[in-house]
Amino acid sequence: MFGIARKFPGDPWAELLYNLERRMGRVFPEPYGAFNWQFGDVATAAWTPVVDIFEETGHLRIVAEIPGVKPEAVKILVENNLLTIQGIKEQLAEQKAEKVHRYERTYGVFERSFTLPATVDATNIKASYEVGVLTLILPKVEMAKPREIKLEVVPEKKLKA
Repeated sequence: MFGIARKFPGDPWAELLYNLERRMGRVFPEPYGAFNWQFGDVATAAWTPVVDIFEETGHLRIVAEIPGVKPEAVKILVENNLLTIQGIKEQLAEQKAEKVHRYERTYGVFERSFTLPATVDATNIKASYEVGVLTLILPKVEMAKPREIKLEVVPEKKLKA
């Protein structure tokens, strides 16, 4: 096998960068190949809302950002211990603009799924929506809630001498 030599007349930095790139290519042949990027069923989704998940004493709380989504366009499903948030963000056509210079906002279908732990009571999940933020309250089953056990003090027995 023949190697290709590159000449960089008058630019030692270009040659240095080229050699560095070749060496890095040998060490890391496929960029990001070792990482397991898990996005679930994102292939059909146009965008994925970001979420925060908090564990509190009696419940879990999921807060998802879905700005510009109408509440009636959101579905929350629970099936076989899988909580799914799905919906659609519709793009509003701009009537006044002659030219569109850039579209950066995301539109279309979205979906996020979460496997529920056994400690969640899936029958009593509550959802609220305010100013583009969806909040889900997932109560814990009674057995999973922390409880205090009362300490019983036993009287001390007197030792016989």
